[in-house]
Amino acid sequence: MQPKQRILNVPVYQPGKPIDDVKREFGLTEVIKLASNENPFGFSPDVKEAIMGHLDTLAVYPDGASLQLRWDLAEFLKVQPEQLIFGNGSDEVVQMISRAYLGEGTNTITATPTFPQYRSNAIIDGAELIEVPLKNGVHDLEAMADAINEQTRVVWVCNPNNPSGTIVTATELEAFLKRVPQNVLVVLDEAYYEYVVAEEYPQTVPMLSQYPNLIILRTFSKIYGLAALRIGYGIASAEVIDHLNHVREPFNTSSLAQAAARAALKDQSFVEKCRNLNRQGMKQLTDQFDAWGLDYYPSQANFVLVNLKQDSDEVFRKLLSQGIIVRSGRALGFPGYQRITVGNAEQNEKILQALRDIVAGAWKE
Repeated sequence: MQPKQRILNVPVYQPGKPIDDVKREFGLTEVIKLASNENPFGFSPDVKEAIMGHLDTLAVYPDGASLQLRWDLAEFLKVQPEQLIFGNGSDEVVQMISRAYLGEGTNTITATPTFPQYRSNAIIDGAELIEVPLKNGVHDLEAMADAINEQTRVVWVCNPNNPSGTIVTATELEAFLKRVPQNVLVVLDEAYYEYVVAEEYPQTVPMLSQYPNLIILRTFSKIYGLAALRIGYGIASAEVIDHLNHVREPFNTSSLAQAAARAALKDQSFVEKCRNLNRQGMKQLTDQFDAWGLDYYPSQANFVLVNLKQDSDEVFRKLLSQGIIVRSGRALGFPGYQRITVGNAEQNEKILQALRDIVAGAWKE
């Protein structure tokens, strides 16, 4: 069998190492996972009740238009229902955008390093990929604007950026948007939007009326704690949403996911609690990094990218042997670094204890 040759150049996505694999490999009974930026505080207690209320409908296809969730979210965001599209995680909306707008003879612009699915989908759809290096860990929006040409169809801005956790400010984004031609779609991937506390962070939904070439991506996988249910969404003009609906798979979000997302959305006190606990956990980690003299990127997300000044993969393996899963910076484009999800206070203390010997060079095999 002969696959499309270009797909063979796309790396297979490698998620965080499964907990059961680590237990089996190292003979451990307890493992903590701080690799995939999941919410260590779980999800709203209202979610379980919402899911239980839909268990008797599993034989029925879900609402393909996600109408009830659409209405709730439109009211919450103060947009029109036709400005929303839902996906099997925001990853699927990324795929829809690529399928709808990219192909041979076009190009797309991303930062590097950033979320790898922008790159993967561009290659799969045959578009030229223009990658602009981060500047001090932040999107270089001026250089990205300079790279736009007549073949450009989509520009991706991950804000906060994964894996650095850094943000572009409202002022920087506004200046960038004024330079982008109206026929070029700008994707603002805000998967970690709810974690941000910086006042200079842009509020992008109100920008949609001025810039109809925007689409904003958000998800219920992160602060809402629904990663297993895979539901994310895009916010854009009705025209852009109509384009994406032409390539959206039918019934692409489940009834359980829709019900859970509705319940999670209504419990904003849980979101606020998680945001506050995340900042406390971030400070717990970075205060110790400061004491050790380690460099790290200022993160507005629920993870931190820290330079341990040692081989990333070796440190990753050492932490695995102690029952702690993180992400090696080598795979993320940051050799020497580790990307660590902010956990609860106990989990954070456990990884700091494990790192103490590594940082001091006192590790004994």
